[in-house]
Amino acid sequence: MLFVDTDRIGREALDACFLGPYGENDALLEKLVVEFLRDHVYWRRNFHPEDPPAIPTRAAQQPGYQAFEARMRRELHTLSAALKKSVPFHSPRYIGHMASDLLLPGLAAQLLTLPYNPNNVSDDAAPVTVELEIRAGLQLARMLGYPDDTAREDCAFGHLTSGGTVANYQALRLALALKAFPVALRAAGVPDIDAPQDDWQAFNLGNADTIALLVRWQRWLAALPIAQRRAWHAKVRAERIETLGLADFFARHPALRPPRVLAPVTAHYSWSKGLKLLGLGRAQLELLPERGMRLDADALDAALERHRRDGQPVLTVVAVLGTTEYGTVDPIDRVVAARDAMQARGLGFSVHVDAAWGGYLATLFRNADGSLRTREAIGTEYAHFPQPEVHAAFAALGATDSVTVDPHKLGYLPYGAGAFICRDNRGMALLAEEADYVFDGEGPSDYMGRFKRLGQFVPEGSKSGAAAAAVYVTHRVLPLDHAHFGQLPKQTVLAAEAFHARAERFADELGDVVHACVPFAPDSNLVCLALNPAGNRDVGQANAFVRRLYEELRCDPQRPLQVKEFFGSITTLRPEALGTTELHRIAARLQLDPASFNETDDRIVILRHTLMNPYLIDRENGISYIDRYFDYLAARVRVLA
Repeated sequence: MLFVDTDRIGREALDACFLGPYGENDALLEKLVVEFLRDHVYWRRNFHPEDPPAIPTRAAQQPGYQAFEARMRRELHTLSAALKKSVPFHSPRYIGHMASDLLLPGLAAQLLTLPYNPNNVSDDAAPVTVELEIRAGLQLARMLGYPDDTAREDCAFGHLTSGGTVANYQALRLALALKAFPVALRAAGVPDIDAPQDDWQAFNLGNADTIALLVRWQRWLAALPIAQRRAWHAKVRAERIETLGLADFFARHPALRPPRVLAPVTAHYSWSKGLKLLGLGRAQLELLPERGMRLDADALDAALERHRRDGQPVLTVVAVLGTTEYGTVDPIDRVVAARDAMQARGLGFSVHVDAAWGGYLATLFRNADGSLRTREAIGTEYAHFPQPEVHAAFAALGATDSVTVDPHKLGYLPYGAGAFICRDNRGMALLAEEADYVFDGEGPSDYMGRFKRLGQFVPEGSKSGAAAAAVYVTHRVLPLDHAHFGQLPKQTVLAAEAFHARAERFADELGDVVHACVPFAPDSNLVCLALNPAGNRDVGQANAFVRRLYEELRCDPQRPLQVKEFFGSITTLRPEALGTTELHRIAARLQLDPASFNETDDRIVILRHTLMNPYLIDRENGISYIDRYFDYLAARVRVLA
């Protein structure tokens, strides 16, 4: 049998993935851009070759043309010069925020598609890229462990958004539609579909039971004569929360209360914005405590039991797969178990995973056939990753109800490309502006045909088809499994492990100058570092010291980029996220006096490092930018401490 070293092939493929820190692949990108720009021009010329050119060949010699070209060139050169002040995301010296270089397949696909300017609202406006967007959603669904076979009734569905924030809004829209629909069926008095007996039961069906009820309703409706079908559809629509609005819906159902959203205290602020936009209000967002920067599953269980006892409905529980600040992974398996246990006791809700950051790490856990890799198989490639609780969290993704993923983060694709994926496509019918299942002959019933009218289901109106092309083509070039796309996050997780080990050596080597520690072992490729000058006991002084360090690590548009050795970011360890006990534990490691916490300095400022660049360990030249960073940090600490 021929042995193929897929790991080696994967590493070699990385050399062609990016333009490169030094622009090494400039010829490849230029060749692709020129080739497909010419191809686009030929497409225009061959649309109806009998049509004569509308712009005369002499136009370029005319004064007005030349004046316009001169103005355009001047402004473009001005823009090009200004952009040189941009953040150097491409460089392994950049270890700050969640941004990095762009994958060439996605960049080239986006540039290729832009001149065609498809609008992914429907296949009328984008006959090619709407289908690519739907297929990109299925690619992501497979990565997460959702069913991706469109022949299955319960196949997953996903679509792109401008970013994770809008994807989270979509999760709230779908959760509320599913939660309220059974109540509308009861209110309309629909017979013969085995609807719940009272409003509380109707409002607390789980997603699976609601979708089963929806399917029974659709089939019951389809069997009616057209006139009755229209009448019943109108009757149910009049009772839906989307028609009545929140105030009238709850006024008609006084036994019900507006539902809560439960999320960890470190959850993204988009959840607060989303609840305001839906009209539920910020007061319905309940932030739960954490343990070790991960959702405290025991606190979740207690909150759910309290709500069940008090008759307080829950809309959804949010778990985070890779927090924005620390990269930590919530116990998704425990959240799924809590949902199932509470459903059996009459409190139904959905589980949404905000994996805007960590979603693509799921490639490390997937075989080419979509099956889950064992922890033992993954662990042979790393020193510590993945910890048992991290593997359990990723293994549970397929049992959740919906997920947010950001291709423009760990997917290394251009902004804005977020994604929303739900486990069962059938619930999306409740979001459609026109219910395409209602009338004979009004819309295709097959999966692809139904969702090609994408604008019916998504929050946006007009949306870029070029972004969809970028995501789809990238996933085709680098399939979403550990042997292909997974080679990218693999390099960054290995870098995080090396960074963590080097941080511990740094703490030992500079113990006479600074007290340093990694507050939490990294779950992913984001590592924080807490620092306090030796001999200092005051939190305020420690925070001022870290902020001075950060001034030398942040991008300053007033100074040339080249004067900066490295670029980093900061965040804080907050008592509301950590709890007082945990905050004081870290303070003790830094030899800070807990009594020095006050209203001004109630948190610890720390350095935050996002390790996205796959070239942080440059094997070609024998350079570790991680070592270089800590050498630089040591020099700056000795000056500033």
